[in-house]
Amino acid sequence: MTSTSPDTAAAPVRGVEPSGAPVEADLGWALGVVFRRYAKASGVALEGVPGGPRGYQVLATTKAEGPKRQLDLAAQLGVDRTVMTYLLDDLEKAGLVQRRPDPADRRARLIAPTEQGTDLLCQLELRLRATEDEVLGVLDDSERESFRLLLRRVAMKANTVDPLHNACQLADELD
Repeated sequence: MTSTSPDTAAAPVRGVEPSGAPVEADLGWALGVVFRRYAKASGVALEGVPGGPRGYQVLATTKAEGPKRQLDLAAQLGVDRTVMTYLLDDLEKAGLVQRRPDPADRRARLIAPTEQGTDLLCQLELRLRATEDEVLGVLDDSERESFRLLLRRVAMKANTVDPLHNACQLADELD
């Protein structure tokens, strides 16, 4: 991530004055505040799950889409393949996923949730729904649906322009 130093700040644009709008009107501020609140609350909801949010995403993805090849799952979730191996090791030790040989390629492994993983996923989805209700509690049901739809559209577009290939790389860039 690049930062702008005072020496390289953009020159004032002739005829354009700063709006003087409060910080609450800034998109970056609003996204940051909502993200921080959701991240903290969902962290509590996912406490004890190997890999936290990533572990949940593995369970949710493999349950919704069926068994997935380990490398495909890593690419889809934007997780480095080495990190994915360790994450799957932890999920497997906890009895939440299983690795099976891929009938189409014996070198590859298919990742699938176990019955215990599916049961935990149901509990986690309830916890996360309560978290979302708390974070979005200021909105009525129709506003929540609109918010989700609009956010999904913006996220899908942003992901096509700048896809996340490796969440670890993104974390390094943000530091």
